[in-house]
Amino acid sequence: MELQARVSVGEKGRIVIPAEIREAMGIAPGDSIDLKFQDHELRISTRRARIRRAQERARKYIPKGVLLSEELSADRREAAKHE
Repeated sequence: MELQARVSVGEKGRIVIPAEIREAMGIAPGDSIDLKFQDHELRISTRRARIRRAQERARKYIPKGVLLSEELSADRREAAKHE
């Protein structure tokens, strides 16, 4: 999905993210958003989106059918035996 908007910068540098884009990003009043300025572009993301991206990157290293949480818990239980 691609959404675009042109907005004006108001007093004190404020911008309004259009409702359609806020809804697509899952942004609600009071939510925090992350801003990143790189290569002369401003990128806006939510913590949820950043976590989802990290999970997708990690997923390619986890074999199909393996639950990472169970693997980590088993490793932790084994380590606790030796403490």
